[in-house]
Amino acid sequence: MNPARIAYLGPPGTYSEQAAYGHYPGARLIAFPSVSRVVEAIESGLADGGVAAIENSIEGSVTDTIDVLVHGTDLKVCGEVLVRVEHCLMARAGSSLAEIHVVYSHPQALAQCRGYIEGELPRARVEPSHSTALAAAQAMSADGAAAIGTRRAAEIFGLEVLAEGIQDVALNMTRFVTIGREDAARSGDDKTSIAYSVEHRPGSLVRSLQAFADRGVNLTKIESRPSRTELGTYIFLVDCEGHREDPTVAEALAAVRDQSSFFKLLGSYPRARSG
Repeated sequence: MNPARIAYLGPPGTYSEQAAYGHYPGARLIAFPSVSRVVEAIESGLADGGVAAIENSIEGSVTDTIDVLVHGTDLKVCGEVLVRVEHCLMARAGSSLAEIHVVYSHPQALAQCRGYIEGELPRARVEPSHSTALAAAQAMSADGAAAIGTRRAAEIFGLEVLAEGIQDVALNMTRFVTIGREDAARSGDDKTSIAYSVEHRPGSLVRSLQAFADRGVNLTKIESRPSRTELGTYIFLVDCEGHREDPTVAEALAAVRDQSSFFKLLGSYPRARSG
């Protein structure tokens, strides 16, 4: 039997690759340059599933992933993976901090290391890259350049690690979701993710959330994103404990759907445990 083909945000050496290796041991991993391309690969049959970062414990949601899941596909979230993030500063062999005048990395990584950059590299400019591994390639090709990323990226691109653990908060976790054509069966320890909008009337949001409270369904996350239709309208993103097939969760979801002008079930999946 051929190994599963799993798409991830590449090139090799990203945290997405690390998450994919951990969740799909033995799979054939295929790198793509963006989350939207990861989704397209699954939809077209080039990949059987995919992995994408969705939330970081320091910087919050990864909006590229959320927007693709809400607006750009009918694929489902079918799992989650928690990865501890240990950022390294890397540059060409023999480089010193004094020589660094530009630092490349993914915008999330740059934000997670803002304090280190301002304190140790105050004269360096920061340049966003599509991924931490692409940043490593950029650092390898330019004088006075450094990148922030994984130790594996440094090894792949032949860079020297100048500093390790440079994230501003020591316990830095990123939550990845696995994406497939169907969500997961009940495991007994699940989460469900939805996106919805309610009418712009007093109490609409409270009433929708009360549907969960009335049935004793615990919410693990709630946030809003612009609806992309008009200014001042929002889509609410909710994660709750339980599977969509659990009776109380099913009742809550039905009640929210009835109150919503837009409703999308993003998926039910086994809950990941940290540590």
